[in-house]
Amino acid sequence: MQTWTNIDKSEWPEGEWQGEYDKAQWVSSGLDCLIVRGPLGALCGYVGVPESHQYFGNHYDLPEVGVHGGLTFADKCKPLEAGDGLGVCHVEEGAANKVVWWLGFDCAHVGDANPMGMFGIKFPDETYRNIAYVQQQVERLAEQLG
Repeated sequence: MQTWTNIDKSEWPEGEWQGEYDKAQWVSSGLDCLIVRGPLGALCGYVGVPESHQYFGNHYDLPEVGVHGGLTFADKCKPLEAGDGLGVCHVEEGAANKVVWWLGFDCAHVGDANPMGMFGIKFPDETYRNIAYVQQQVERLAEQLG
C-alpha cells in the first residue's frame, strides 16, 4: 500500500484522523483501490475498473453493488495537481491498470462524523469512519466488482 499525508490538520479538532494518512493506493481483487480524504475530513473510497470491465464509463447508480452509503461517484481520474498525490487518481507505479474508471462512495452521510463537522455542526450520535473501516469497504467493493 502506498500512502500520502498531505493535508494540514493543525486547525482540526483532536481525533484519530490526526494520526491517519490522507490518501492510500493499493490493489485488491485485481483492481486499483484508493482512499481519499475530502476537504472536511471525511474519507472516501474508490475502486478503479479497467476499460474492459462492464461498468467502465457507467453512472454510479448500480443497485447490485453494496457499500457504505451506496455508490456516490463515477468518473475518470481527477488529479488536483500533477504529482501532488491528491485527487481521485492513482499513480501508475504499482497500479493494476493504467486507465481506470473510478466507482466510489463517501463517508459523509447522515450518521457519519467528519473532523470539521457538517456546516460546523457536530452531533453526538455520529460515528467517524476511519481508515480501517474505509479500507474494508473498499476491498468489499473491489470484490463485488472483480
